[in-house]
Amino acid sequence: MLRPVQMTEYAGREGLADMQELVQRTWSPTSRLHLGDLAWERASNASRSAGSWRTAVWRDGGQVVAWGWLEQPGHLLMTIDPARPELADVVVRWFRETAEGEQLAAGVLETEQHLLDALVSAGFRRDDAAPYFTHHWISLDALDKPVVPDGLSVRPVRADEAAKRAAVHRAAWSDVQPSKMSEESMATVMSTWPYRSELDWVVENEAGEFVASALIWLDEQHQVGLVEPVGVATAYRRRGLGQVVNLAALHALREAGGTRAVVCPRGDDGYPQARALYQSIGFQPGSRTLHLLLG
Repeated sequence: MLRPVQMTEYAGREGLADMQELVQRTWSPTSRLHLGDLAWERASNASRSAGSWRTAVWRDGGQVVAWGWLEQPGHLLMTIDPARPELADVVVRWFRETAEGEQLAAGVLETEQHLLDALVSAGFRRDDAAPYFTHHWISLDALDKPVVPDGLSVRPVRADEAAKRAAVHRAAWSDVQPSKMSEESMATVMSTWPYRSELDWVVENEAGEFVASALIWLDEQHQVGLVEPVGVATAYRRRGLGQVVNLAALHALREAGGTRAVVCPRGDDGYPQARALYQSIGFQPGSRTLHLLLG
């Protein structure tokens, strides 16, 4: 007979360590989330109001066995221990009772059948017209060497360079989804586990400005690195710098003990550039995300 579980609710960034604990313990290539996903999303958005995030964590004894992350007004991400699939229904019910929006949405990977079953049972339906993401994988056995153009250099970020690191992130995303990344927010990212400066790489011009960047989060237990995020300043595009900075970071990942890397670009045709970049390096597509709606 299964023991009853206990729930704890958090607001804002609280609860991250609990979420990462479960993600790392239950991670497999069929999982939607890597612990680096949580680190990046929670830390980079640390300035958002606590009321816009709700997190519920369920424990069996001292062990985290499920969590749900609600971004108001109504979007859910969740991780459920595959050994406790019945808790997916519990998390979805909490989501429906707590969300403020009239239309609710949830995201899962197509391989997470225990999550899909719970959502479908609650009345959610697939929205195949929505943008989606595709996990891409690469082995680190045989990486090409980065070829750095004249006048530029590639190196890892130093701990005292949060302002410059934030600036290149803003420059890279200014034309797609304008970023409000501040020095303070980037400093939060750089202080969030499992961030490692030796896995955060930039291309630097002769004036000392960062013009491209790639950050990798290493899960040492599984020897898998997540590439998130990557960007090239608009004035420096079409010069191969996306490949350069990615390859430099991937080599560093291998030196740190990683054996594989995963990245999750858009899989639909709404924004194909990132997918093309990763595939040119050698990443191969795998499972895709699904977007489900209720209401």
